[in-house]
Amino acid sequence: MSLHKRYAVALSLALGVGCRVENAEVQRGLSAINAANLAHKIQVLAADSMEGRAPSSAGEEKTIKYLVEEFRRLGLRSGSGEDYVQQVPLVSIAADRNMTLAVQGRGKTTTLAYGDQFVAFTSRIVERATLQNSELVFAGYGIVAPEYGWNDFVGTDVKGKTIVVLVNDPGFATGDTTLFKGRTMTYYGRWTYKYEEAARQGAAGVLIVHETAPAGYPWEVVTGSWSGARFQLESADNNMSRAAVEGWITVDAAREIFREAAQDYDSLKARAAQRAFKAVPLGLRASVSVRNTLRRSVSRNVLALLPGTTRSNEYVIYMAHWDHLGRDTALQGDQIYNGALDNASGSAGLLELARAYAALDRNPARSVLFLAVTAEEQGLLGSQYYATHPVFPLNRTVAAINLDGMNVWGSMRDITVVGYGNSELDDYVVEAAKTQNRVVRPDPEPEKGFYFRSDHFPLAKVGVPALDPDAGTNSVRHGEAWARQQRDQYTAQRYHKPSDDYDPTWDVSGAVEDLRLLFRVGYRLANEATFPNWRPGTEFKAARDAMMAGAR
Repeated sequence: MSLHKRYAVALSLALGVGCRVENAEVQRGLSAINAANLAHKIQVLAADSMEGRAPSSAGEEKTIKYLVEEFRRLGLRSGSGEDYVQQVPLVSIAADRNMTLAVQGRGKTTTLAYGDQFVAFTSRIVERATLQNSELVFAGYGIVAPEYGWNDFVGTDVKGKTIVVLVNDPGFATGDTTLFKGRTMTYYGRWTYKYEEAARQGAAGVLIVHETAPAGYPWEVVTGSWSGARFQLESADNNMSRAAVEGWITVDAAREIFREAAQDYDSLKARAAQRAFKAVPLGLRASVSVRNTLRRSVSRNVLALLPGTTRSNEYVIYMAHWDHLGRDTALQGDQIYNGALDNASGSAGLLELARAYAALDRNPARSVLFLAVTAEEQGLLGSQYYATHPVFPLNRTVAAINLDGMNVWGSMRDITVVGYGNSELDDYVVEAAKTQNRVVRPDPEPEKGFYFRSDHFPLAKVGVPALDPDAGTNSVRHGEAWARQQRDQYTAQRYHKPSDDYDPTWDVSGAVEDLRLLFRVGYRLANEATFPNWRPGTEFKAARDAMMAGAR
């Protein structure tokens, strides 16, 4: 046998042995993920005893204790010097609900009722914030987007005024695929952006008009999420750069206000979706007083680390938010927002993935970080804090894989990637899905802006490739229409409501399949030497390229 042939045979045998070892390890990890364990963990985290898992509450203490005990039991190391936790300084701002929004002008005063017609609050860390006879201006979508040739404020000075803006962006309203991203929401459509831009424009107040379709959720989600105590990260200026008052009004309230201004809401809304739109002074003035109770506290992210073997200074992150909305004592009947699907299921999935990696005979080459973050429901605060105060270098962070709401409706023929097309991580999901004879689909509801609504996004904003998988939409047993109906019913009836309880009829076998798929994705990333990147043209690529250039 020639030297060349002997080398080829030896290489083939080596590759065969390596493949068998790898497959055995993969199978060991996959087998550690099972439905009974997952369901039990969801029940524990969503139990009434956890009190809705609000940050800086007794519910947090119980949740953190449970998570740390589980990670420690698996033999994972603390990912920080604080015994598995990263301290996250928060300020609770509880607005007194005894407020009204008065709109005056044209010889009449219209008074809106808190909760039923409007919700107002302040991001400023102050005991009192007011609008006093603040001029109202309809500013369309409240967007300044040079890359789209769009500026809703051109020729209009809104300093010291209160702007009324529409939710989502013009592409959704028109369905025009050449306008922004058509039905796919851009970051300009998110409420977070609207408030940020209002502050940049110097507005005293900003009111977003809520409509269920473009917002992606009903009015009850607004009242559930923005009433009562809200958290902010501590900031050097106490958030005084933000508008004094931020809030939402119902579409019916908006119609009433526009009628008082001798304007037609639907006509102005249609004009606002046109590039030539100019902001419209309404000839009315708004007054509201927000009285706050402030409470400073410290919440916690939980970090558990599986150290790598040969490239331990490089990291793959699995993440999920452990928090939910806590308890609302003003409610009749059930007062606990248990957050079973959102996001006890994701936190339980994170623990199951940790169990899968802990079951391996040999750790992957790279380190794997399991990151359970706080205050997602308050505006992604825990993940934002980690992104701006990373425990491990971001230029050594390979990717982040987010778990937010697991599939509780059984096996699916597909898996959804929210933000599909953004990064090379899509290819990893496609390959892993093939092992389950499944296909990868983009988000079926891109107009709802889900990519900007969960904890991977703060990491994406600073450049780390971030994957946001979601349940498939084509049930193996019941078909596509049924699966979509389940999602729609959950959004309408349970999302961010006390009724998001654990349901013993849930079929978490689909969640198990998704977790096994994501184990394959993370295991592959943790054993490679390359760093995946964003696709060309994606808004996050420049930050990643600069980050990695600095690392070399």
